[in-house]
Amino acid sequence: MKITFELEPGDIERFHEALARAERRVACADECDIVAAARHALETLPIACAPGYIRKTLLSVVQLIEMLEDEAWSLPQVERAELLRLLAYFSDPEDMIPDDVAVIGLLDDAIMLELLLQRSRHVLEAYAEFRGVRESQPAAADATGRIGLARELAGHRDRLHERMRQRAVCDAVAGATSGAPA
Repeated sequence: MKITFELEPGDIERFHEALARAERRVACADECDIVAAARHALETLPIACAPGYIRKTLLSVVQLIEMLEDEAWSLPQVERAELLRLLAYFSDPEDMIPDDVAVIGLLDDAIMLELLLQRSRHVLEAYAEFRGVRESQPAAADATGRIGLARELAGHRDRLHERMRQRAVCDAVAGATSGAPA
């Protein structure tokens, strides 16, 4: 069965308010504390009992954590902050629907993830491409080769960072001219 629903501007505003509350709760937290809280939530929340859509969406948190911890990817601060906001909301047990409410407790987390993942789609696409390039690199025979491959990968990373920023700007401009929320 497929169920669809439409979020009106007021609904989205409530999600943004809940996100702002979660951000205030972790305002003094370090990045490593937010990531640790998200890991803890992944380990302790009843994700296995959640409906498939929610499980699938919440498991994207694993990819976000990997991206934040990937030193070679070196995600710029602006994009890091956006992903940390998402993890702060995900790991907040007192979000819009308390996480321990059977069946629907994680629904708001999944919706918030969808909203913010959509906004971060260019980052996710660029990271997927970066990982593909890194995994396809040949093994270097010596230190000089490893340095050369690292430089090549860093250059590719920098181009991907630039592309994801340009696409985000284009989306923002298109959203502003169409009246759609950014």
